[in-house]
Amino acid sequence: MELFEQWESEIRGYSRAYPTVFASASNARQVDEQGKSYIDFFAGAGVLNFGHNNPQMKQALIDFIQADGIAHSLDMSTTVKREFIRAFADTILKPRNMNYKMQFMGPTGTNAVEAALKLARRVTGRHNVIAFSQGFHGMTLGALACTANQYFRKAAGVPLNHVSHAPFETNQEDGINSIKALRRSFENSSSGYEPPAAFIVETIQAEGGVNIASEAWLLELQQLAKDLDALLIIDEIQVGCGRTGSYFSFDKMKLDPDIICLAKGIGGFGTPLAMNLVKPEHDAHWQPGEHTGTFRGQGFSFVAGREALRYFEDDVLMARTLDRGAMIEDHLMALAAQYPKFSARGKGMIQALDTKDGAAAKAIARECFDNGLLVGPCGVEGQVIKLLPPLTISCDDLKQGLQILESAVKTVMEAHQ
Repeated sequence: MELFEQWESEIRGYSRAYPTVFASASNARQVDEQGKSYIDFFAGAGVLNFGHNNPQMKQALIDFIQADGIAHSLDMSTTVKREFIRAFADTILKPRNMNYKMQFMGPTGTNAVEAALKLARRVTGRHNVIAFSQGFHGMTLGALACTANQYFRKAAGVPLNHVSHAPFETNQEDGINSIKALRRSFENSSSGYEPPAAFIVETIQAEGGVNIASEAWLLELQQLAKDLDALLIIDEIQVGCGRTGSYFSFDKMKLDPDIICLAKGIGGFGTPLAMNLVKPEHDAHWQPGEHTGTFRGQGFSFVAGREALRYFEDDVLMARTLDRGAMIEDHLMALAAQYPKFSARGKGMIQALDTKDGAAAKAIARECFDNGLLVGPCGVEGQVIKLLPPLTISCDDLKQGLQILESAVKTVMEAHQ
């Protein structure tokens, strides 16, 4: 590790939580250069929904490279982009009767959010956007203004303007009343509230602590946005692409967002890709080249992303995701029952153990690492242990990982007593 400490920036984060040098990986396991194997319940913060070095994607990429495929094309038309667009439309959009344009931008989630904010302001002619407490939307300045975490916000170095934050449904048990209170403020001509350009929300706040919004709350928010002629932007970057047991986390919720932000798992192999789904009437407000990016829609991601879409041609993986998610939930609920302050929550294969204690959660995560399991704390003060295993994880690895977690919790909590 000395070379990394000597030459790499102090900004590095995950390498401090996982202090080893990884050398190889397959599906739900990573192996370090000493040969120690780790079960991966982190999966690149949700990037690796289909596991490390997915065999089908790997072969498709090898074939693409050997055939001298177009790896970089800016936003020019290529055969692999055409295959990805066709597959996404046929597999995801058409079965849901969804009519959206696909906008590719620089291949990060924060860039997807930046493009969504820019377009919402263009469409409405308004400046302010409303985001929600404990939300996370990225690190570039526009997205960071929507992000609620003070640790990240303080690093901006400039004021983060044109975004207001309202309570998320689970914030201090505000529930659906938080949206009703917001509505009353907008309806009061002396409140000082101006109609926003957009509301941006995660249906499940992943980095914020796996906080789950109900369908009723989301529908109330959607109606408020429509009544104010504001856009509804749903940030699906960490919880989309099958993570919750359906392609979109809001499937079957009667939601009709104006813009859907996708990244992370959409590239399939860990190759970077970001895409916004934009209602055609809003997309028409763009002028050519107004939001660019050198690496928007690069070829490797289209190849791997197209292979990822094959998992959604039938219900096999999603049924298994719900089954494995229930297995994780059962273990976490049983674990939470042993400790009065603990609680568990989640949907599909994003599950969480809330310890209500940041120091304890970090100690549990470190104990897990020492025993061959990768997990990541999140939420306020890092008090929530978030579990994001690949959707393709084997049953044996899942059970073993849960056993390591259970043992780590017991070890840490006994030490804290």
